[in-house]
Parts: sequence; C-alpha cells; structure tokens
Amino acid sequence: MADKVIDTNSITVVGKIITEKEFSHEMYGEGFYTFNLEVPRLSDYSDVLPVTISERLLINMDIKQGGYLVVEGQLRSYNRYVNGSNKLILTVFARDARIPETEEELNELLKRPNEIYLDGYICKTPVYRTTPFGREITDLLVAVNRPYNKSDYIPCIAWGRNARFCEKLKIGDHIKLWGRVQSREYQKRTSDGEVLNKIAFEVSISKLEYVKEDNNREKKQDL
Repeated sequence: MADKVIDTNSITVVGKIITEKEFSHEMYGEGFYTFNLEVPRLSDYSDVLPVTISERLLINMDIKQGGYLVVEGQLRSYNRYVNGSNKLILTVFARDARIPETEEELNELLKRPNEIYLDGYICKTPVYRTTPFGREITDLLVAVNRPYNKSDYIPCIAWGRNARFCEKLKIGDHIKLWGRVQSREYQKRTSDGEVLNKIAFEVSISKLEYVKEDNNREKKQDL
C-alpha cells in the first residue's frame, strides 16, 4: 500500500532551512515538526516551502537554520478552519531526509532541486486565462488518492500548449504530471478594506500525460 502511495505522489526538494523547527502535532504517539525550506529555482528566485517531518527522522540528524537538507516525500493537503471558512493548506510531508555530505554533492543536487510527480484525477472544472503579458495559463485542482479513503487536493498550473489542452479536461479525467512546487505571493483585500499579503502554493506543470483508458471523455485525444 505504501509503495502505491509513493507511486502516485512523489516529491524531492533540496534547499536551505530558513526557520527553526516547531512542534506541529502528534499522531499515534509520534511527534511531527514543521519548518520552511528555501528551494532555489534555476533563475535567481527561490520558493519557500513548508515541510512537515516526523521526530523519528530527526534522530541522529542535527538540522538547524541555515543548513541544507534533501527531503523526499509527498505533497499533502489538509483543511484548516480559518475565520469562518475552510482553507486548503499544503505541506511537503517528509518520508526521508538527509544532510548532503559534501559541497560537491550539494552543488550536484541543486541542479535539480525541486521535482514532483503526481498521478491523480481532475476534481474541479479547469479555468483557462491569459496573463497581462499574453501567457496562457490553466488552473487545475488534482485529487491524488491516499490509503484509508483519504485524498490530497493539489492546485496545479499549466502553461502554453499544456494550458490549452488542460482547458478541455473534465472532472474525473485521469492525468499524470511532472513539475515543481512553487510559492507565489499575492494580495487579498478584506471586507473592511485591509490588504493582506498571502502566499499560495501550487505545482507548476512541465510535463503532462493523459491516461486515455481511464477518463470521462467520449473522444480520445493525444497531447
């Protein structure tokens, strides 16, 4: 069962720890901690991603702010009740973690510091739009199944040719995708006029596969 989960939701990120770890919660007697990881892009920009890690992975490993860490696991979601409404929260859930042993190893890892693979189902009607600069974008919400009748709901964003294809996807369509997790700052105006700075997390899709034999379409299409 565990192997099946890994097969449908797998992420590897490499970055610098930029916050001290804080206790998050306990489940079945096992404690979990959270911290933020600054993951560089190939450009000069970096994504700041929340990581959740079990105390058992921290045994004999001294992780501290300013150090680099390799995290392998899953991108998970959960709902948090905030100000009278449910908010979707994303976190990188660590199944394994290690500190790079040498600077040479770290530099090699940083060539591909942010990779994710998801195998899931469209669970919300895709939204196609264009940016002020004319870039084509389609917003998706992908449900990835977990054991015990649980699912993770992952916001994803497709660009260009993939955006045009994803616009036509239907709820229930089965897709596989590869990409990276990105953080994006935005502003939200409250009902009393206050402007709040927010951070959204989403998967930026670089490659997409449409599972023809498991979908809700009458006509089969190739990407």
